[in-house]
Order: sequence, then C-alpha cells, then structure tokens
Amino acid sequence: MTAGLPLYLLAALAVGGALVMLAARHPMRVALGLIATMLALAGVYADLGAHVVAVFQVLIYVGAVMVFMVFVIMLLDTRDPSFVARYSRLLLPGVAAVAALVALLGALLVGRGVAPARVAGAADFHLQPFSAAFLAEYWLPFELTSVLLVVVVVAAIAVIRGRGGRDG
Repeated sequence: MTAGLPLYLLAALAVGGALVMLAARHPMRVALGLIATMLALAGVYADLGAHVVAVFQVLIYVGAVMVFMVFVIMLLDTRDPSFVARYSRLLLPGVAAVAALVALLGALLVGRGVAPARVAGAADFHLQPFSAAFLAEYWLPFELTSVLLVVVVVAAIAVIRGRGGRDG
C-alpha cells in the first residue's frame, strides 16, 4: 500500500510550518509555526496508523508544551528591537538546508523507484502493554520533564520581575 495524497499534504504542511518558524522574527509567530508543524506531524502519524502517537503529539506537545512556551513568550518584552526585522538572519541557510534535504529525499525515492509505503505486517499496537511499560519504566523522566517545565516558567517570571521596569 502506497502513501496517499493526505500524507503528502500533511508533510507539506509540516515543512511549511517549519519554514514559517525559520522565517519569522517575532517569537509568537515562531510559536504558531511550531504549533502548525506539530499538528501536521500528528496528522502524519494518524495517517500512518500510529494513532496513539498522534494523540500524544497533540495532547503533550501541542496541548501542554506549547501552552507553556506561549505563556513564556507572552511574558517576554516584545518591544525588543531585534523583533523589528522582518526575517531572521537564518532564513537563507535554512532554506538551503531544506532544499538539500528535499533533494536528498527525492533522490532516495527515485533510486528506490517506489513511493514510501506503510509497513505491512507490523505488530498491532495495544494500549495496555504500552501503558504498563510507560508506568513501569518511563514515569520518572516524564515527571521530571513536567517539573522542569514549571521551573522554566518560574525562572522566566523571576527574570521579568527582576528587571523591575529598568528597560522601559
């Protein structure tokens, strides 16, 4: 079974969101580009049959991590003069890297002579073994990540309050 048009459309949307992240200077626009990229990736996962990964992509990355990031961005001083420039200085190197990646992937696909296919005969995913393994092995890194995110937000608030109006 070959990949269909929705997969290619979602992949193109993910690349488009990545280009928005690369081109934008304002942190909120970069965050919106990252959210679009993550949602498109969730669609790619869902189209490839990894529905649990797609749900985790939306719930954890888009729903939780990006909320923290947008909250911290809103605490930033957007009157910073570095946000005035329309495009980032990394735009041209980034576009060149994306073009090289697309050329490499195209050469690989042409060399194989087939479009990317879904994995046939892959083991079915069941939620109960995944949940047991997650709670047995990965609960500590997961909880430490959430604590780290809270520490980052508290540190951002401390930095903002530490300025005390000296910046204007």
